[in-house]
Amino acid sequence: MRPPSKVNSLQARREAYLKAAEEHFGSAVLEAEAGDLNAAAILILKALDQERRAGIVGPQVLQLIKPRS
Repeated sequence: MRPPSKVNSLQARREAYLKAAEEHFGSAVLEAEAGDLNAAAILILKALDQERRAGIVGPQVLQLIKPRS
């Protein structure tokens, strides 16, 4: 079990990424309504990147299964 401070820190990072994604999506809507589809597309990609980052916050398990020699 992780200490509460570490859990709070991970949750705060995840929330920050999700907030940034929301902001990018909101800006993308405004750009699209203004007719700048290129800027809207770039903002959507940035928002998706922030969502991806939010999904991978926390410990990562690498090489769980080791090959036999």
